[in-house]
Amino acid sequence: MKTDTSNAKRTAADDRLSSNTIFELLCEDHRRYALSYLSQRVGAVRLEELIDRLAHRDGEPTPERIDRLTVEFYHNHLQKLLDAEVLWYDAEAGTVERRAAARSLDPYLELASVDDLSLAE
Repeated sequence: MKTDTSNAKRTAADDRLSSNTIFELLCEDHRRYALSYLSQRVGAVRLEELIDRLAHRDGEPTPERIDRLTVEFYHNHLQKLLDAEVLWYDAEAGTVERRAAARSLDPYLELASVDDLSLAE
């Protein structure tokens, strides 16, 4: 007999990420910045807006830089974030939104943000 779990409630424990997943997600600068940016927003954010923020962070947002970041984000970062179940992606609307599991990353993002600021000084 197979048990139907489709209506089962998720618990906070279900939303925790393993330490390996956390470090894998945060080891790349663009992914870390994207997660930090999304943690400061409520609701869905257009992927175009997120990539534009990445381009501004890297310097002058030239069309070439935006194109490169768009390809890089779609092919490298978005899938990793979706596989880890920390983001929702609405392809029709072109938006991304944090999922509950992303809260596991917040303490690490805060530490990384402090570190990034100290390196910039």
